[in-house]
Amino acid sequence: MLKPLHLSRTELAAYVARQLVTFYPDGLDTDAPSVLAAYLDAALLRLGRCINEVRWWTPDQFDHLHSTQYTLFLYYLSNTIWKATGNRTLCAKLFGLNKALNGIDLFYEIDMPEVMFIGHSVGIVFAKATYGNYLVVYQNSTVGKNHGVAPVLGEGVVMYAGTAIIGGCQVGDGTVLSQGTSLVNADSPGHCTVYPAAGGQVVFKPTRHNALQDIFRR
Repeated sequence: MLKPLHLSRTELAAYVARQLVTFYPDGLDTDAPSVLAAYLDAALLRLGRCINEVRWWTPDQFDHLHSTQYTLFLYYLSNTIWKATGNRTLCAKLFGLNKALNGIDLFYEIDMPEVMFIGHSVGIVFAKATYGNYLVVYQNSTVGKNHGVAPVLGEGVVMYAGTAIIGGCQVGDGTVLSQGTSLVNADSPGHCTVYPAAGGQVVFKPTRHNALQDIFRR
């Protein structure tokens, strides 16, 4: 079981509750401490799967002062509570807290992968799309809809800084978007690296280095 590094489980739930009161002093959700405590273990179980897959992180250990780990924790907590209770007010606050602290737009209703890595959360926006496992996303990247159509991302997709996947894209397994590249209503064959080309087009080239092996323990 995942173990919080600095706080007990009880202290961690109380810590999140105090943050919510600080950011949202509206007197609503007075039962938030008990709800957070009730679903904390389920959220930590999901977070633990993710932490244990990342090479750089100590297995079975969660540091709430590690901003990326805390980013993932707040998402898993909000999503877990949403699925179990449908408490939109509390989950909206957890979403807003994550956005305020970490600069990420990751809505609690979105189904994210069991294993993912976020490299610097600032400026990342996730739409309600389909996400494959072992997703890697770096800062200022966007997954978005176009006229209501959302992308489908396969397994092992890597989005380097400043990239975007927008609209009706079928992104094959093992696709890597090089820095600053955008896919807009375009498919990727997978197991390739996508580079920008003239006239707003993109070009697909063989991937020279497997970034997933550097990040994950799989």
